[in-house]
Amino acid sequence: MKNVANATNYLDIDTKELFRIYSKDKDNKDVRNILIERHLYLVNLLAKKYINKGVEYEDLYQVGSLALIYAIDRYDIGKGYEFSSFATPTIIGEIKKYFRDKVWALRVPRRVQELSKKISEAKVALEQENKTHPKVKDIADYIGCSEEEVLEAMEASYGYQPISLDSSSNDDSEDKDITLIDKIGEEESSFNNIEQKDFVNKFMESLNELEVKIFKDRFFLDKTQSTIAKELEISQMT
Repeated sequence: MKNVANATNYLDIDTKELFRIYSKDKDNKDVRNILIERHLYLVNLLAKKYINKGVEYEDLYQVGSLALIYAIDRYDIGKGYEFSSFATPTIIGEIKKYFRDKVWALRVPRRVQELSKKISEAKVALEQENKTHPKVKDIADYIGCSEEEVLEAMEASYGYQPISLDSSSNDDSEDKDITLIDKIGEEESSFNNIEQKDFVNKFMESLNELEVKIFKDRFFLDKTQSTIAKELEISQMT
């Protein structure tokens, strides 16, 4: 009963004062819980930005709520800025991270995910050993798989690079904070859609010359992986 009474005593205290109390006593769970309840609206608003994009709202809300708690524990009211300004980047960051990981897990086969990781490790090892960028054949030999399998994993990883989700769209709109993840449509598959053209163009800007060639050959010229592998026999990849 005493704990209930203590919690009730805090309900009429304004939020800034509650943060001052909590900053002096991080073990005060009653104050912490009230602060969480008062700021869950932030999680709701931010999570709704990413609904209908391949991840359930409930999952995003849960991830955002954990990020909110983390932000509350780290917030220093003595620095003078509003809590919402401090918490929003933390919540958005965790939601985007979850979104990327979830989309990757759902749309890319586990076999390809695991191979992609091995390719990254092989590239580092071969670059350190040979002091030059390895070819597709070098990576395939190092890992013990075919060049076609290496290309398949490369294509998958290019399609789900985090930079393609978090980078600014760099368009001519007034809202310069819009990122590529904000432009993913609900159920749009046509590359004639202007937003998806922007997405692809921006994504290609993040690739080097060889990676652009692989992307164009595979997705625009419809070349087979074996054909691309033969062409890359004398090329270096980064």
